[in-house]
Formats: sequence, C-alpha cells, structure tokens
Amino acid sequence: METVESLNWLRQNNLYSEAERVSLSIKKVFSSCLGIKDEKILVIGDTGLENKNVAAVMSGAYYLAAKQLNLDSKLIFQKPKSRGEEAEEQIISSLSQLKEGNVIILNMSDKLGSMGDLGKSFRKWIKKKNHRFVSAMSLGDLETEKINTIVGAMDISYKPFQASHERLKKLFDESDEIRITTDAGTDLTYNIKGIEGISADGNYTLPGSGGNLPAGEVYAPPNGKRVEGKVVIDGSSRVQKGTILVNDPITLKIGEGNILSIEGGKEAKALQETLDWAASQAKNPGSVRRICELGIGLNPKAQLIGATIVDDKVLGTAHIGIGSNYWFGGTIYAIIHLDQVFKNPKVYFDGKLVDIS
Repeated sequence: METVESLNWLRQNNLYSEAERVSLSIKKVFSSCLGIKDEKILVIGDTGLENKNVAAVMSGAYYLAAKQLNLDSKLIFQKPKSRGEEAEEQIISSLSQLKEGNVIILNMSDKLGSMGDLGKSFRKWIKKKNHRFVSAMSLGDLETEKINTIVGAMDISYKPFQASHERLKKLFDESDEIRITTDAGTDLTYNIKGIEGISADGNYTLPGSGGNLPAGEVYAPPNGKRVEGKVVIDGSSRVQKGTILVNDPITLKIGEGNILSIEGGKEAKALQETLDWAASQAKNPGSVRRICELGIGLNPKAQLIGATIVDDKVLGTAHIGIGSNYWFGGTIYAIIHLDQVFKNPKVYFDGKLVDIS
C-alpha cells in the first residue's frame, strides 16, 4: 500500500488520530537525529497484528511529521514479515527507485523481509547507496496502547545524550577487557582487545549511517571466543516467539564464548527451546550458542517493557547477544540474534569500576 492507501488504512482501523498525536512528539528526530535538509524520505511500515499496530502508527506518525515540516516524503505499508519471507514488491521497487543520498525510516512488527536483487544486507545496501536510516524492528511484541513507551524513550535532549555515549565508547575502544557483575549473580569477563565500540546514540547524519530509534546503547562484538563466566538474566529475554519479561531469572554459564548450560524456570525453558530450534535449522548449528555481543544501556527515559528495541537501551541495564554479529563487525554467522537483558550491572574496564550514568 502506497501513501494514500496506507493513510486510508490507518483511518479505517481507527489509528490515524493516534498517528497524528504521536507525530507532534517525534518531529525533533528529523533535525536532532537525521539533520534533514532536502533529502527524500521513504517511510516503510506494516499493518501489524491484532491490537499490536505500533509499527503502523509509528510509520504514519513519521510521515505526518515529515509533511508538517514540508519534507518530501512517501509512506508505504506491507503485511508483517518474519524470518525467511521476502519484502513485498512495492517495498523492493520503492527502495530500488530511491536515488542515492536519501533517508529511509523503518518500523516493522518483526522484519523488513529479504530485499531480492538489492542484496542480503540492508545495512550494506544503505552504505553502498549513501542513504541514511532509522529503524525500529520487532514492534509486534507491543500492544498498540504501549506506544507512549516508544515515544517517551525518543523524547530526550540528544546533545548531552550523545556526549555520554562518546565517553563510554572511548572506554570500549581503549580497553582490553570488560568485567560485569551484578548482585543477582552475574560475573562475566568479555575480551574486547582490538575491538571498537559501536555507539547507538541517535546521530545518523553521515552518509551511509543509521541505527535504532529509540537510541541508547554502546556495544561491541567480542574478541573471538574470549568470553567466560556466568550471566543471570533478570530483565528481558528475546526468544523465538518474541521478547518476554523475566520473572524467574535465567542463569547462563559461558565458556570459551559458548553457552554451556541454561538454568531457571519457564523463561529458561523458552530460551533453551529457541536455541534447540535454531540449531535444528542451521547449517552451522554451533554458532547459535555463541555469545556475540555485550551492550550497555544509556537511555534514561527507556523502560523495561518486553520489547528488545527499548529494553536493551534502558539506563541501568546491560545485555548480551546470542548468535549472529557479522552485520556489526563480528565474525559469527547464525540464523538468530537474541538479546538478553539484565539489571543493575557493575561494569569494570580493565579492572576499574566505571559509573555508567
């Protein structure tokens, strides 16, 4: 569905007024995060699931905000897509027709879908075309009524926010090892010698750049398999069926960068079943249990809500990723990437405790 049809779909499903309301709160994204001048803006969303239309409302809101700012914009919806499905032809066509050096905004209930002849990697295609992008994926975890938790985490003062990311990224870049402990029992060592941190600070002004909104984390792949210890997941857990808030903590024992055991209650069982399923589907089943990421949340307005796009940005949390990391500079190829969020970390860089605030 292109612009007119997409807007009519919002009206017919009683979501247009909500998109109008949200549009007033996200206008600052175009200046603070994207530094928009005269670029074209392509907004891509989907129609969501029953009572889970955050992707559609956010996409409509971005389009309406762009029109309020007199920006050249286009809105296009497709049906929700999951792993292994291809994006609809209108989406692929709109992307291929977009001239170099423009802006793409994605809000998806799960995934965009594969892009056919445009390539396997959206990020690589973005860099090749000198586009910029912002994205929010897996929004289908949230009921529509929780959209304010997304918008609230975007309503921040970006300059001091970005300065805090720069300070933390510098520690990542200059350190050989991170150790993280928690009162709940986490004690993990994570080698990052020679690895640069990645700052998801909402500054997507350079050609070829892009990332999540809400923003708010610094993260890095590990140096090979040099990850050892224990992580107690007591925030949220990404599994096959979505993101779940954790009531009964999940304990992961890790050796040489691999998950050796998973202990806990029903949440642990859901994660174990997800990894078993992934291994059964994978060409390289050993990769699905690899620790591929360590990230630290920095967004003071984000809350744990059971949606990874927000949960892993919460100030006062850290997270590990399980599975693939090739798309942000790592060496692991897997069919999954599952963030596991834990609360109240004490973070040591090369043995020195650092106040993350």
